[in-house]
Amino acid sequence: MSKIPSKDLKILERICQSLFDKKGFNILTLDVRGISTLSDYFVIVEGNVAKHVQALARELLDVMKEGGRRPLHVEGQREGDWIVLDFADIIVHLFIPDMREKYALEQLWHEGKIVDVPIRVTA
Repeated sequence: MSKIPSKDLKILERICQSLFDKKGFNILTLDVRGISTLSDYFVIVEGNVAKHVQALARELLDVMKEGGRRPLHVEGQREGDWIVLDFADIIVHLFIPDMREKYALEQLWHEGKIVDVPIRVTA
């Protein structure tokens, strides 16, 4: 796989930072270009409980809207244990820990390359 274009890395940074700032954890970004026909990148994140996952989804939808991007599809918002936000080139999976472990997307897309997305950590 080729180098991540700077415009892609910029939006991935924005996504991951906003989720981290809302206390999302175990954030993983996979480059699935050339592996998946669904998307170029998957971002996988955990929240503590369903309400937290729902709050993460709302925050990310707001952040992306501010940047002029709206999802093509949103799934799972009502339940909150696994929410999928499909922005075409980037699909964000928000999980409660049990669901993430159960579906193990990292293993399903093990051929994907982990993207090192910098996140600012402040005290």
